[in-house]
Amino acid sequence: MEAEIIRPAPDDPLLASAARRFRNVPAERAVEAARTFTVTPNTVAFVAAREGEPLGWCWGHLLPRPDGVVTGRLDDLVVAEQHRGKGLGRALVRAFMDEVSRQGAVKMSLTTGAHNAPARALYESLGGGLASQGPTVNYWFLLDR
Repeated sequence: MEAEIIRPAPDDPLLASAARRFRNVPAERAVEAARTFTVTPNTVAFVAAREGEPLGWCWGHLLPRPDGVVTGRLDDLVVAEQHRGKGLGRALVRAFMDEVSRQGAVKMSLTTGAHNAPARALYESLGGGLASQGPTVNYWFLLDR
């Protein structure tokens, strides 16, 4: 059986299962975390699965800007190591791109490590280009809660 690319509904346990597998989210938190994500406006997630088993996932957001332009941001893409090289990453990224485009996005961005040659080859094969404004650096900030 081929893998399916699924956009999980809020109460679909598939996204929680993917969160456990790819982010080590404890089972007792995974269901509520997945549900909260899927009901939050501007979120997009897809899971590649076969017979209910997650083989890969991607998730991100639609980012409306104050100038009226909407962009998509792919925050994470993971395919289980034993399933890489079979087109699942490409199918997940395409599904994400198609969905954010359908919702009005005119651009999509993502970040990957300079050393991640397989990911960079995938993104370039899908038409992605390096930021034209020159080298970029990403910063993360831990916010007080």
